This record gives sequence, C-alpha cells and structure tokens, in this order.
Amino acid sequence: MEVLLAQPRGFCAGVDRAIEIVERALRLHGTPIYVRHEIVHNTYVVEDLRAKGAVFIESLEEVPEGATVVFSAHGVARSVQEHARRRNLQIFDATCPLVTKVHVEVARLRAQNREIIMIGHRGHPEVEGTMGQADGGITLVETVEDVARLIVADPSTLAYVTQTTLSLDDASAIIAALKARFPAIVEPKRADICYATQNRQDAVKVMAPQVQVVIVVGSSTSSNSNRLREVAERMGVPAYLVDSAAGVDPAWLAGATRVGLTAGASAPELLVQEVAARLREYGARSVRTIDGVIEDIVFPLPKGLGGGSAARAADAVPAGPQEGAAT
Repeated sequence: MEVLLAQPRGFCAGVDRAIEIVERALRLHGTPIYVRHEIVHNTYVVEDLRAKGAVFIESLEEVPEGATVVFSAHGVARSVQEHARRRNLQIFDATCPLVTKVHVEVARLRAQNREIIMIGHRGHPEVEGTMGQADGGITLVETVEDVARLIVADPSTLAYVTQTTLSLDDASAIIAALKARFPAIVEPKRADICYATQNRQDAVKVMAPQVQVVIVVGSSTSSNSNRLREVAERMGVPAYLVDSAAGVDPAWLAGATRVGLTAGASAPELLVQEVAARLREYGARSVRTIDGVIEDIVFPLPKGLGGGSAARAADAVPAGPQEGAAT
C-alpha cells in the first residue's frame, strides 16, 4: 500500500496567524488570555492552547472587566466588538484577513443600500460574524432550493457574498441560481472563498482519482475539512474525517493499494504525520507527496504583539518523512 499526501494541506496563513496571536498574547500578558469561541476549529489546537493558559469562552460576560480577549479567526459581529469596548477589554482580533475582506464588502454594499444575500452554513461562527456586520438587510441561503424561495425587496439592488470555507462546487451552483433568478445581482470584486480552501479542494480533486480511499485530518466542527471529505466522495471515492491517528479504522483500507491523505486548513501537520505513521503500521510501504501548489502567503500580526508576521505552518512544524520516503 502507498500513501499519497495532498499538496497543499493543513494550516493556512489565517490559521497560523490566529494561533500565533494567542501564543504571543500569553507570552506578553500572561495567563489567563480569554478566547471567544474556538480560535480555529481543531480539537488538538484548542487543547494545546488551553494547556498553555488560554480560556475559551462563548460569551464576553465570562470575561472579567479589563481582561485580555482574543476574537477567533472566524470573526465576530459588530455588536460583540462594541460589547468588548464597553467592558474595557483589551482586544486582539485574530479574524482572518480574508474574512475581514468580506466584512468590509458587506459594509460597503449596505452603504449603497443594497440588500445582501449571504451564501453559507447557518450557525457557523463566520456566518454569524459576517451577517452581524449589518443591521438588517442581509439574508442567508444554504442551498439552491433556498434561492428559489427568496423574497427580496428590490431585485435591482441585490448583491451576494459567501462564507470563505464553502465547497467551490456547491457555491458555484448557488451563485448560478442567484444569477439566473436575479440577473442584476452584484458579485464580489474578488471571490470570497479563500485561496486555501480552493487550493485544498483542488488538491483533493487531483488526488482522488489516483486512490481507493481518502482520509481527511480535521475536526468535525471544521467547515473546510468537511468540504474536503465531500469533494472526494462526490468523485466516487470513500472518504473519512478523523481528528487524529486514533480515528483511523483499518477496515477502511481493506483491498486498497493507494490511500490519499490530506488535512483541513485548521489541522496541524503533526497530526498528518501521525496518521501517516499509523497507516505504515497498517501496511503502507511508502508515503509520497504529490505535486501541487506551494503556498507562501503570510499575514501580519496586530499591533501590540511585537510586530512581524505569523510563521508559515511548513516552517513551524517538522514535516517528517514524506517526499518519496519508503518505510
């Protein structure tokens, strides 16, 4: 059995930045540092930061007045930001800059008195944060069927935005439905689905035809990790989402000569290597990274954290045996 590693996979620049913000805040300000919502949707990352002194909360009421709070990479509504300021909290905003770009777009479109349709998953913190950038005038759709049921005030003043971690195929179908029903709808100046989401889905599309099984490393709460599993399944390849090596079922590998392995944008490379090691225990003789996009994007850190940019995941975590390694 051979294991093919998708390229790219794992941490994106926004996740690197969010984790670095919490770790620097802990070093500079000591414990506790309060983090509103999971900083990123990965169990290992959250537990690691909790062990270092981060306290994860869902409501700012849980934070003592004047304490330090970090907003997660998913972003928050304007009302949350205002609440934090009223309580004299020191704020470090770890919102991914690509999510912030959507927030800015929502504000601009509402200033033009446009009604906004947001494509995304109900209840996801990124969706809640983005919709919370406007006081009304924004409606969520999740499916093509939702588009058919839409009731809008004025079809000539519509615009749409999307959650950054959607399936490209799903989003494209919904966008096509919106354009067919509302030809005058305004689209974003740049696509909202982020580069990392697109690159990881494209890598799975390249890998899936070459393997009999795909394993995605990521937590069940991670939108982009779930989308990777769906991409493989839609190509007719059985795919499984695991939080760690412990989640791998050897029954999945029965009869497989090639297994594909990838990771969502919030999953550390350490976990990928542990899954690869488990697959070697189950009979894999080689682990090989397939050709793909090499990402070198970094985002600057907020003021007050020592400046600079977050280290790239590839620089921060040892890759372990990969390229052409036979074990």
